[in-house]
Amino acid sequence: MADLATKGRWRDVDKLLSRPGNIISSGFEPSSTLREEIGEYVRVLVVGAGGLGCELLKDLALSGFKNIDVIDMDTIEVSNLNRQFLFRLQDVGKSKAEVAAKRVMERVSGVNIVPHFCRIEEKDIEFYNDFNIIVLGLDSIEARSYINSVACSFLEYDRDDNPLAETVKPMVDGGTEGFKGHARVILPGTTPCFECNIWLFPPQVKFPLCTLAETPRTAAHCIEYAHLIKWDEVHSGKPFDADDPEHMQWVYSEALKRAELFGITGVTYSLTQGVVKNIIPAIASTNAIVSAACALEALKIVSGCSKTLSNYLTYNGVEGTHIKVTDFVKDNDCLVCGPGTLIELDTSVTLSQFIELLGKHPGLQLSKPSVTHRGNNLYMQSPPILEEMTRPNLALRMFDLLGEVPKDTVHVSGASEKNGKKTSCSRKLRIVFKGVADMTVGMDTTGN
Repeated sequence: MADLATKGRWRDVDKLLSRPGNIISSGFEPSSTLREEIGEYVRVLVVGAGGLGCELLKDLALSGFKNIDVIDMDTIEVSNLNRQFLFRLQDVGKSKAEVAAKRVMERVSGVNIVPHFCRIEEKDIEFYNDFNIIVLGLDSIEARSYINSVACSFLEYDRDDNPLAETVKPMVDGGTEGFKGHARVILPGTTPCFECNIWLFPPQVKFPLCTLAETPRTAAHCIEYAHLIKWDEVHSGKPFDADDPEHMQWVYSEALKRAELFGITGVTYSLTQGVVKNIIPAIASTNAIVSAACALEALKIVSGCSKTLSNYLTYNGVEGTHIKVTDFVKDNDCLVCGPGTLIELDTSVTLSQFIELLGKHPGLQLSKPSVTHRGNNLYMQSPPILEEMTRPNLALRMFDLLGEVPKDTVHVSGASEKNGKKTSCSRKLRIVFKGVADMTVGMDTTGN
């Protein structure tokens, strides 16, 4: 009976992967063993093990993925239990990633999920390069932006500004807000990356400080008063850490006092977390729908059994069910996923000569630019202390400064002059040294 149940579990997935169709990707080769091959060779990273992350781990495991890693820095709280179905009351205080991995492996035989209980920034870049696809279940714009920049850092272009297929790190991003959600496919260099469409996210609600300090009217006003004003008054110079339970408890207590003083009701610990972290209440059904869309896209990307989403799906379940797909356009000048400006240099060109070239280049025209590479300052125009520190680099060759095989991308801002006006701008350059094969790097300049 167990064998029959196991075979039945994979029946529909196997049908999808073993039959041809009219909307398959160009490289799809149907096979009765394709699911086993995906399970054996494909590595997936799930970022986030919360409401959406729990659903993603379950859906991916039931879609044939067997080698899965999950990373999350949070621990389980009582308030999570109404929608993060992998957790139990006895799990409160434990790592979300560790408990979620254990529960899925208990239910789906053959799957191996490796948990990572840490911040995403604590992993080095090569950790992310080991995965074939990255699936995001995050509730933070900053975290999404970080993972996006990491994935796009692996991207390389040829001399015709075409992305090299072997350097593309596919991502599937999901997000939910109450009864609304989205799923998107990000193929760096082909579809818009996260930064290309950063404008899709509404600006965070800000309250006037005068309202917080003098005329609070809502529970949120009391919470923000404790967070933005009272904390600095009491803890002068000590930074507030939204991930520290003691810090959050302090804000909650102060917000309660503030609310009682003005006769305001509704201040709770969960609301305090939501206001401070800009968290919107999640709904289990929305998580399940968005996760299903993301897991399907992940399967389509690695197998080619169908063309992928093009490229942004929105779900609205406020009144009935409404699903819409939008084909957003990639920003060719994007500092994260764009190819940048290609410049060929002799290996003898010094940094000083290179800076002079930037002012004459017709597509750049940067006056007094600063130059950075791999997060290191090669030459900075200001402040004076940095200018003095980086001045010795001006006499060095660019070839020596960048190294033998430089490929990293760095993002900076600057100013350029156009039509007689100086405007703020950013530039990314790909440097190719003449006579050196396959020597392409990502680089940025700042004009001050």
